[in-house]
Amino acid sequence: MPGLFSNAAARAALRSAHASLADLTAAVGVSGLAATLSSPGLMSVIDQHAAGVRDSLNADTRPLTPILLAAYAEGVRDAAFQHGWVSPEGDIDWTESDWVLRRLLAVCMLART
Repeated sequence: MPGLFSNAAARAALRSAHASLADLTAAVGVSGLAATLSSPGLMSVIDQHAAGVRDSLNADTRPLTPILLAAYAEGVRDAAFQHGWVSPEGDIDWTESDWVLRRLLAVCMLART
């Protein structure tokens, strides 16, 4: 029976990761990805952040999974909150976005691929 329980735990972790990434996409990804379509400069910055995320997660030696991406985003948010970062209220002005928002948008972009 250990296989049954480990499979259930893996499925639960995957569902949780998908839910977390969906929440992140709703909060940051939808408006941010739309902003990248009209701003090549922002797209370039987000591409650089995506490369940084891939490097941090050793994507050259293991695949990027929803679980890894969700955990990474959670870690970025937790560290940012500990250093006084405040999540923006309302619409995000992507011309004035900070490092944290750009990094989280990069996670959203990677999660789509």
